[in-house]
Amino acid sequence: MTTYKDEKEEKDIITVNSEGRIRSKSKNPKFDNHYFKWGLTFFVTFLCCILSIYIVFYHDEFKATIKHINKILSPVYVGFIIAYLYTPLLNMLEKKVMYPIYKKIKFIKDENKMPLARGTSIIVIIILTILLVYAVVQIAIKQVIPSLISIVSNINIYLNNITAWSERFLDDNPSLKAFVIDDLNRFSDDISTWVTENFKSLSAGVIKSLSQGFLVFIKKLWNFIIGFIISIYVLWSKERHVARCKKIIYATFSRETANALVEAFRYTHRTFIGFFFGKIVDSIIVGLICFIGCTLMSIPYAILISIIVGVTNIIPFFGPYFGAIPSTILIFAFDPMHPGKALAFVIFILALQQFDGNVLGPRILSTSTGLTGFWIIFAITLFGGLFGVFGMVIGVPVFAVIYAGLRQFGRNRLKKKGFPYRTSDYYEVGTINEDGSVNPIPPIEKRPEKKAFISSVIDNFKSNKKYKKR
Repeated sequence: MTTYKDEKEEKDIITVNSEGRIRSKSKNPKFDNHYFKWGLTFFVTFLCCILSIYIVFYHDEFKATIKHINKILSPVYVGFIIAYLYTPLLNMLEKKVMYPIYKKIKFIKDENKMPLARGTSIIVIIILTILLVYAVVQIAIKQVIPSLISIVSNINIYLNNITAWSERFLDDNPSLKAFVIDDLNRFSDDISTWVTENFKSLSAGVIKSLSQGFLVFIKKLWNFIIGFIISIYVLWSKERHVARCKKIIYATFSRETANALVEAFRYTHRTFIGFFFGKIVDSIIVGLICFIGCTLMSIPYAILISIIVGVTNIIPFFGPYFGAIPSTILIFAFDPMHPGKALAFVIFILALQQFDGNVLGPRILSTSTGLTGFWIIFAITLFGGLFGVFGMVIGVPVFAVIYAGLRQFGRNRLKKKGFPYRTSDYYEVGTINEDGSVNPIPPIEKRPEKKAFISSVIDNFKSNKKYKKR
């Protein structure tokens, strides 16, 4: 990628000779001896020990310091995250849309076409972000919040509808009906009381938080705005930032280690950006298809249900179930006497998830995580238990990177030993010789089958009978 002349040419502050040693005519001999180097090493080691003791015995103060630093740098973190998520969109707009357009314009110099394409693409991203924020706010104010208020205010009606449906369904079994209806009435009263009290307390808490935490909200909003501005600068010179990071890595580590680190970061980037960007686009398309289908089937709360299905679709494997189950319960509670809509919604969601998993998802997701179904479930369960919903979202790509690193480490170790490194090579491995050749699994020796007690008695009887005849 062409870099842009947005900064002055770098100049060497300290000159070095051909061997990489610092060239200085006025070198101070006090600092060019082994004793000074040993003393400096001892001093740095002493500082590291003091820092370790401080972390171990004063971890609360250390955590408070780190938290304060993170709070100060939160706009920078937000800016880098936004820039990272917008990188695929910027590359697509720049390479496939803007640059081909500027390439056809003759009166613009060739060296100015790439900067103009980058700048125009960033302007388009800013406009799309503003429109997206405006659309989300409008949908939340006009659709989502009224739907939630309607659900909470009509919770008694929905519970009564379920009770009436249960009575109608259990008319043929009076004893079971009485048992179920009593528990359902008690359950509905508890649910109604819980929802009413918690909604009131939640509303009071929201009002109190809004009245007392208005400045906090403004500060959070300001941090987001500053982070978005930082992301624009990061996007403009993203190649230069990456080049600087590579330069630091190659300056710090050996060539082999630096090459391995750069390749590992490149693989991590491909895995994360391919997964997150693809999942976001895939979930938006799934939510739109769900909204169209729910509207055609006249399903209540179509926008709210489509948002639930689209947002939960970001979670791999379990996401569709997390979105479909509460949505189905809501549709059924709206009109339990006519469960056809709930059944139609379930069939529609199953068909939609099959289409997403077999057709839409593989076409949108640029890279595969390389994990089987078992490891995907394992990653979601592990990271979901550790970090909640956020862990479910990031669990698959994080575990994919860890899994790939361990697999590559194992392969490298086996290659150095001269052993087979493919998993398929170990299906029939019994033992491995020193030269790396494989001995197959030895066959299991079949033991002579013991006769059953009755058959042995019969055989003995026959043999004795023949002996007597003789």
